[in-house]
Amino acid sequence: RTRQVFPLSPLLFNIVLEVLARAIRQEKEIKGIDIKKEEEKLNLGANFEEVEDEKIEQLLRAAMAAPTATNRQPWAFIVIRDKETMNELGSTLPYAKMVKDAPLAIAVCGDLTKAISGAGIEYWVQDASAASENLLLAAQALGLGAVWTGVYPIDERVKEVQKILQLPEQIVPLNVIPIGYPAENPLPKDKWKPENVHYDRWTEPDKK
Repeated sequence: RTRQVFPLSPLLFNIVLEVLARAIRQEKEIKGIDIKKEEEKLNLGANFEEVEDEKIEQLLRAAMAAPTATNRQPWAFIVIRDKETMNELGSTLPYAKMVKDAPLAIAVCGDLTKAISGAGIEYWVQDASAASENLLLAAQALGLGAVWTGVYPIDERVKEVQKILQLPEQIVPLNVIPIGYPAENPLPKDKWKPENVHYDRWTEPDKK
């Protein structure tokens, strides 16, 4: 499998630099702190501030700048602002309760009509995941809070979200990402584990 590699757009390049710079600045702050094992729950609707259209477009541009197998770009994005729809999603998805309070959510989907045919069809998951990560990085750089809540591959969740968003069968929701201005800005979690890194070949922890 090959991925076409393109130069980063100025927008995405600046976003990546900003996110990395923040991580480096905060690295010293998290040392010596007992990081909670449980994920922080983002309160994305605390100040009830709407996300500007300009920022939404920046999020989507960053997402669409992601690498994609043979440049098929097998993704689709559903921008959700309707409160009734968001309440329904929050009530249906077990780990997406915060979507009820957020001013915005984006569902990242795979478009199977654009996916590679045959054995490579599931590469859409990797492509849409790369787009989702770009979107999350962009949200951080723009001062927003966002969280990936999983849909695919759990069939029940996929069908429920397809029903709520009136998606055709060939559009498969990978996730729903609630977005808003966070009430807090918790320190990043230090997940660095040297034992997860191997050089040149697989080595057991006690071997080099």
